[in-house]
Amino acid sequence: MAEASPSHSDEFFHVLKTQQFDRDLLDGLCELTNAVRRFAKHREGLLFLRRQLGDKRGMLYFTQPSTRTFLSFNNACQILGIQTSEIRDASTSSEVKGESLLDSLRTFSSYVDVVIMRTKEEGLAEAAADLFDRIHRRVPIINAGSGKDQHPTQALLDIYTLERSFMHRGGIDGKVIGMMGDLKRGRTVRSLSYLMKNYRDVKLVFIAPPAFRMEEDIKAHLKEHGVAFSETEDMEAALPSLDALYITRIQDEHDVSKESSRVDLSRFKFGVRHLRALKGDGVIMHPLPRRDEIHPDVDSDPRAKYWRQERNGMWMRVAILTKIFKIDHQILHSYLMD
Repeated sequence: MAEASPSHSDEFFHVLKTQQFDRDLLDGLCELTNAVRRFAKHREGLLFLRRQLGDKRGMLYFTQPSTRTFLSFNNACQILGIQTSEIRDASTSSEVKGESLLDSLRTFSSYVDVVIMRTKEEGLAEAAADLFDRIHRRVPIINAGSGKDQHPTQALLDIYTLERSFMHRGGIDGKVIGMMGDLKRGRTVRSLSYLMKNYRDVKLVFIAPPAFRMEEDIKAHLKEHGVAFSETEDMEAALPSLDALYITRIQDEHDVSKESSRVDLSRFKFGVRHLRALKGDGVIMHPLPRRDEIHPDVDSDPRAKYWRQERNGMWMRVAILTKIFKIDHQILHSYLMD
């Protein structure tokens, strides 16, 4: 007999878009990430984590180029004992024979317990989750990046990084967060913006050339939820007011009209001289990879959190997997008893 599809009462199953997260869920994931990080600091803790999901198998379907996100998820699976298989190029699957992608994913779901996918197509993860639910295939989908629209697990690790960076300043509530670069096509800043409705008195400052301003759907969402924001092209004027600056690269992989080459980006690059204008306890973030939008000499400044942000990604993804497979409570119980 087929298994029942996920019910609406399931607190956490598919991870598809940031709009599905509320404050309690975000705070819980941050606490869970702290727990798995603490276990990983000693051999016994690592062995404890590795025993948790040794009976599970995961598929990493990454047909869009990725280094950090792929390795982060692959290692998160290994930490929990999950065996992984992968497809990195659609030309190596039966799609090259004309099979639809959803049929391919349905096939994969027969072999694995979770599908983690990163694709150029927007909405594909949601379509796959909907298919699995309709055919009663109880296999969770994790969206590891879909086109230029969503990157929910990146937004979750960004929230964790901000919370840890502001842990002695009351957390994210009340902070002014700048987002600079290609805001139009940058799925990381779009996804993070969606989460800001969960925090009190946050203000966003969008810093971008006119061609790459944040799109209207995000601004409409912020207005609907009472999140204050402003827009500017002047990074230097905005810097003194910011508690955090999130910098993104130009997303020219989406550049069908070559518009990036026609935009003057010189005013949207962060160098050593800009550190003087940033608050002493400010935070600089970047989802990586970077090009020349942050000078390498900035790396040594303690306010530069992007390498720590990258490391946080693996631990947040471990936490996500423990919650999907409902072992989060035993992880937290063991953590509190430790």
